[in-house]
Amino acid sequence: MTFDGIFTHAMADELSTLLVGGRVNKITQPYPNEVILGIRAQRKNWPLLLSAHPQYARVQITQIPFENPAVPTNFTMSLRKYLAAASLQKLEQVDNDRVLHLDFATRDELGDDLSLRLVVELMGRHSNITLVNLNTGKILDLIRHVGADQNRYRLLMPGAQYVAPPKQDVVDPFKDDSRGYRQLMKTSDLSLEKLLQRHYQGLGRDSAQELATRLQNGDADAAWDGFFEALRQPAATIAAGKQLQFSAIPYETLPGAQTQYPTLSAMLDAFYAGKAEHDRVQTQGGNLIHVLKNLIDKDEKKQKKLAQTLKSTEKADDYRIRGEVLTTYLHQVQRGETAVTLPNFYDEEKPLTIALSNQLSPSQNAQKYFAKYQKLRNAVAFVHEQMAKNQEELDYLTGIMTEIELASPKNLADIKTELQQGGYLKVQKKGKKPEKRAKVSAPDEFYASDGTRIWVGKNNLQNDQLTLRKAQKTDIWLHAKDVPGSHVIIDSAKPSEKTLLEAATLAAYFSKNRAGSNVWVDWIEVKKIRKPNGAKPGFVVYEGQRTVAVTPEEKTVAKLRVKPTL
Repeated sequence: MTFDGIFTHAMADELSTLLVGGRVNKITQPYPNEVILGIRAQRKNWPLLLSAHPQYARVQITQIPFENPAVPTNFTMSLRKYLAAASLQKLEQVDNDRVLHLDFATRDELGDDLSLRLVVELMGRHSNITLVNLNTGKILDLIRHVGADQNRYRLLMPGAQYVAPPKQDVVDPFKDDSRGYRQLMKTSDLSLEKLLQRHYQGLGRDSAQELATRLQNGDADAAWDGFFEALRQPAATIAAGKQLQFSAIPYETLPGAQTQYPTLSAMLDAFYAGKAEHDRVQTQGGNLIHVLKNLIDKDEKKQKKLAQTLKSTEKADDYRIRGEVLTTYLHQVQRGETAVTLPNFYDEEKPLTIALSNQLSPSQNAQKYFAKYQKLRNAVAFVHEQMAKNQEELDYLTGIMTEIELASPKNLADIKTELQQGGYLKVQKKGKKPEKRAKVSAPDEFYASDGTRIWVGKNNLQNDQLTLRKAQKTDIWLHAKDVPGSHVIIDSAKPSEKTLLEAATLAAYFSKNRAGSNVWVDWIEVKKIRKPNGAKPGFVVYEGQRTVAVTPEEKTVAKLRVKPTL
């Protein structure tokens, strides 16, 4: 499901119940298109995420940790100037559209009352977050500035008069007392699904499809009333078909098994954890990805060159044979010749043509072949050693690239630190004081069906910290077999078989084999894990492991993020 008007309506109700009357106590902008307002309400702190992301625009309470940027953006400073300590008076949806109004009451510098509105427009690439002074109707600031050359209908710039998005000639389904759907059901020109979308405001394709199916199966009036009555008490659901889809209430038309969550916000955290995180990592980790790609490309070229050198050593015996044949038949070789044909006693006396230097004596020509032979023989051991070292580094760097693919934004600092410690990335000095060593971020926490805690390291530094320091010796350690991936720890000495399989699913999902259908995962007690001296971060060895095969599924991972109610 998209974040359509139907879902926005349900989310507005959920947030209004929790937040209205609360006071803003923190404002951060961790990512270019997203703001988090910390609101203190009902004796709790609620991190309210407002996202104007072109693909993942949404509004929700989020429990996903975010890193606060060292330097706040201009928009953050504007929000802090006007909204710090402001109280949220009202949170409502506009006409079942994908637009929310958050109205705040505060005071200006002179102590006069000031009414402010945050307008959150969830409209794909046109999404925006706008702070408006309700006393003047003017825009104070926006997360995305849109000039007249980009939008002729309205100017979205600080100081401009705020103009709402153009209204559509459609009906709010929550306020339709005329039951206009009855007439739509009599029309045969288009499918009922498309007719509903054209006639009513805020119906996404999946919502229209669900509503059309319900209307056509039985009593239409009862189906319509039942659908909108159910939205008053949402049952947040993720359906796991070919693609994960979410809805405010269970949709019969969504394929696959359905998992319900306690709140809409908790469900969105589970749904967007992978998608939005991956996008943020690609954006914020662009520099790291660029450096790694160059290093990997360099090592791959070096490996090919070493392989070619190794292939050339196959001629070593050929040089030795030529030298020995020349030595045996020196009396038949005349100085000044450029080539000579002699019987090859290594190949049934077949004639062998040997190139010669006319500047050297026959004996010196023979010694030249022996020297080439010895040089190539000595090169074999060196090339094998270099290839092994280069392949080890290539595997290591490829593993880090896999980590970035699986990382969340908070893990990027650890990966950057690791590359700096390994000499792959320069350390930027700030002034004369040495830069403090960054603290390794905490591993991700998951929960098995029986409530057992499972930790997942998301980078090499986390993996070392988790396996070698945090885990108990009796805990169970898991890792995808023979591929880069996360260290996974079950916080139990004797987990159930189901817990073991769930942890194995996490190990497979957070590995290079995430897309595999039958991924082998090793598991063993932590006490049998050891790290060789001088080994790179994240590298460990073990013996006596057992192995299970699992199929990593996003729906299972999403479910394991939420602590079960036992």
